[in-house]
Amino acid sequence: MACSIVFLGSYFVTGAEPNSTTDGDQLVQTYFEQQTSEITNQTFAGIKTLDDWTARRDGYRDQLLEMLGLEPFPERSPLDARITGSVQNNGVIAERVHFQSRPGLYVTGNFYRPVKQDTPLPAVLYVCGHARVKSDGVSLGNKTNYQHHGAWFARNGYVCLTIDTIQLGEIEGIHHGTYREKMWWWNNRGYTPAGVEAWNCVRALDYLQSRDEVAADRIGVTGRSGGGAYSWWIAAIDERVKVAVPVAGITSLKNHVVDGCVEGHCDCMYMVNTYRWDYPMVAALVAPRPLLISNTDKDRIFPLDGVVDVYNRTKKIYELYGATDKFGLHITEGPHKDTQELRVHAFRWLNRYLRDDDSLINMPATPLFDPPDLKVFSELPSDELVTSIHESFVPAIGIDNLPNDLETAKLLDQSTRDLIRKKCFGGWPAVAVETGTELISEISEN
Repeated sequence: MACSIVFLGSYFVTGAEPNSTTDGDQLVQTYFEQQTSEITNQTFAGIKTLDDWTARRDGYRDQLLEMLGLEPFPERSPLDARITGSVQNNGVIAERVHFQSRPGLYVTGNFYRPVKQDTPLPAVLYVCGHARVKSDGVSLGNKTNYQHHGAWFARNGYVCLTIDTIQLGEIEGIHHGTYREKMWWWNNRGYTPAGVEAWNCVRALDYLQSRDEVAADRIGVTGRSGGGAYSWWIAAIDERVKVAVPVAGITSLKNHVVDGCVEGHCDCMYMVNTYRWDYPMVAALVAPRPLLISNTDKDRIFPLDGVVDVYNRTKKIYELYGATDKFGLHITEGPHKDTQELRVHAFRWLNRYLRDDDSLINMPATPLFDPPDLKVFSELPSDELVTSIHESFVPAIGIDNLPNDLETAKLLDQSTRDLIRKKCFGGWPAVAVETGTELISEISEN
């Protein structure tokens, strides 16, 4: 089977030859604008009642898992968690920890806890944004840049696990496959590093629940920028997260596609959007759990209009649950930056719903440790798969998987046709369609 995809511009409709490639670029842009508008308008279009939503919710979650490369859901192999040392300052212990979310996929992090602790405490999983921290050319991990968050939680009655991401962590993997490395096969494979980050968060929750210091039924998640995005993935797919504060991690599909914000993001910010979602669908999967969407008003890669649009559309689902008191929007002045104002509101939201505490915040979040003292490995493990995880996280079909007999091959051929049409070209019309004189799209089979 061969599938051909044709974009036909005004030359094929009117006979007028385009003046330059700019004409073609404009036609493609127009097409994307039309499709984005269609997707946005269909979000929650069939959801009128809570029963409508709950009847479909599990199916939507399964779709998200698939789009993250987590279908079938990976096996929970032994974490083989280790503590390689610790440092202490101002009543806080920061342990240097690592675990394997799957064999060879090491996750490095710091486990912050109070020096004095008599009972299990609520826990926060803090997921880091993009921050490069190196000493003499050696990566210390982006967790060291965000240490002030973990230290604040430990000083205020929590334990906190802050984990590195696969890019900019101690073991430096890749987020930038299509963004910079020309690894266009990532999308064909159905791979996105967002899926690895989501999976590492799932296993981070497993690790937290394995610790005696943690009240296992009171776990929240927060993070900013890339960490904001990963907070969305884990809160949407894992209900062990009881409270979520994604900071600067979500905006509308229009912002990404039409307004060009995609230019400011790497692959880790996106699921492979097989099912044509706008981002309120991700947010709605957190309902009715407490959720605060937090952002600044001058963020160029998470613009204000898109953030507000996501909030307004998601609010519909919280209204169906009668849970709008657990859904908030926090906008403060500033650029795309980890500001004190953003931190204070995140701390207050987590306090309210994990500790039933509405008291004022009177302690700033400040770093307590020298970054090199938070590095987990003195020498990187020889069996690590972090740097090559994009090659194996979503398995490929090889020639050893192909049938040897004709009848089975025919069945596979038809099922493959159906699968490609559904999963690769689900948004395309089945026959040629003319939209004025601007664009014709066609799928043909040979």
